[in-house]
Amino acid sequence: MPMITATAWVPRGFPAPFPTRYEFNEEEFERISDLAKLQLEEAREGLDEARNRAGEISGTKDQSKGKSEAAEASQSVGDIDDDLKEYDLEHYDSETKDGDDGEAMGMFGNVKSLAYYPSNAEDPYITLQENEEDNEEREELQILSTDNLVLAARVEDEVAHLEVYVYEDEADNLYVHHDIMLPAIPLCVEWLDVSVGKGKVREGANGNFAAVGTFDPDIEIWDLDLIDCLYPNAILGQSGASPESIKKNKKKPNKSKKANDHFHVDAVLSLAANRHHRNLLASSSADKTVKLWDLNTETCAKSYSHHTDKVCSLSWHPKESTVLLCGSYDRTVVAADMRAPEAKMPRWGVESDVETVRWDPHDPNFFYISTENGIIHFHDARAAPSSPESSRSVWTLQAHDKSVSAFDVNPIIPGFLVTGSTDKEVKLWSVQSSGPSMVVSRNLGVGKVFSANFAPDKEVGFRLAVAGSKGTMQIWDTSTNAAVRRTFAHRVAPAQGEAEERLVSLEEDDSSDGEGEDGKGEIAERGEWESMDED
Repeated sequence: MPMITATAWVPRGFPAPFPTRYEFNEEEFERISDLAKLQLEEAREGLDEARNRAGEISGTKDQSKGKSEAAEASQSVGDIDDDLKEYDLEHYDSETKDGDDGEAMGMFGNVKSLAYYPSNAEDPYITLQENEEDNEEREELQILSTDNLVLAARVEDEVAHLEVYVYEDEADNLYVHHDIMLPAIPLCVEWLDVSVGKGKVREGANGNFAAVGTFDPDIEIWDLDLIDCLYPNAILGQSGASPESIKKNKKKPNKSKKANDHFHVDAVLSLAANRHHRNLLASSSADKTVKLWDLNTETCAKSYSHHTDKVCSLSWHPKESTVLLCGSYDRTVVAADMRAPEAKMPRWGVESDVETVRWDPHDPNFFYISTENGIIHFHDARAAPSSPESSRSVWTLQAHDKSVSAFDVNPIIPGFLVTGSTDKEVKLWSVQSSGPSMVVSRNLGVGKVFSANFAPDKEVGFRLAVAGSKGTMQIWDTSTNAAVRRTFAHRVAPAQGEAEERLVSLEEDDSSDGEGEDGKGEIAERGEWESMDED
């Protein structure tokens, strides 16, 4: 049962025109080998503990029974060896002769009669030469400057991976360029415009990377311009530290589940890259903490405990580069200055669990909150309440009857919002000075909507990526919808005749919508997180 849990756009111009294939060199081998040895050591320690516990429980009788069975198995193997001895299979190839020439007639007995060519170019039986193959592959991997990449965190048959789509707007084409295997069910993905790992972030250099948060507490960072990579460029968390430092600081074979200042110990629910200080990445977790990571050193610079429950959404202020908006299941939202973790910070309260928080990119004095009860709150950050209970919204909107599990603000067109819900509906809204009004409501056939994101580029500002519990993604050109054209006529070119709505998707198997009769596919809802709570 496929499912897409999160999506993210990559702006035009950042992907490499010709992504390269991963090369496994000696340096990479040593890096992976050290980490693999450490993981193997931990697994052995865990196995030894389990064996010791089992030995304490089992009695002498069981031990003697095991020895008896082992002796019987050994005797059986010996009997088989005696039966096969007459065939002398060990010397089968070397001693079987053909006539008087003494030439072995084993599997490769006729190897002398085979022609050998130093290169494929000299072999007359190979018509497709190496350079032609390379050129074809290079063209297939090419990404044009007019293409967008769309990242999709996908789960199918308990296998998780990050799919990298190419969206060709003019051709109405969407296809999977390559994918990346993930260690656990992904919950969030954030695009990074800096080069991370295998060295430090290069000053002023652009990159094309993705940070992925999963049910595991570690954050993996992958190079999107590298295909068939075996291992992430960097891991932020306890597994990401060097083998030497882990061995030095390790006290127990099993990782601690107690929240600390250095790494997350539970699922990573949200990621937010700081576009002003490009080496900073914020993360929030089910361990109730928010952490600030320095991508230069790949370590946690600061840890914050502003909330009493899982922290599910983050948003950096568009202008004040150190202010981070944090939303939690404790039904509060905090606007925290990350430079002053001990300072008193404004806190707003809502009626149910927070799903998403977003600053308004067109007027950063305001921000949005979406909740589990299907309500959108619009707040003025300058009017901070004295307590969460006394919070007053500029306006509230009952957008859906169920949880608003997807929400976004168009970065190009002011007052243009999208909401998606577990009721399977996607709704577009126009916000005026008098308040919000619905423009159109659609069921795009993606199941329960887990993600809805506007494209970041001006040329495709009306494009919307929507995905959910059916494991499919739809790219919707909302400017082709008649109601949207009327509402935002000042931003849309006049239509030439009757225009059909543009929906671009990748064909998938619709045999299952990933939900089940009891809605177990709905991992974004609170019920799933309750099952993670410790006894």
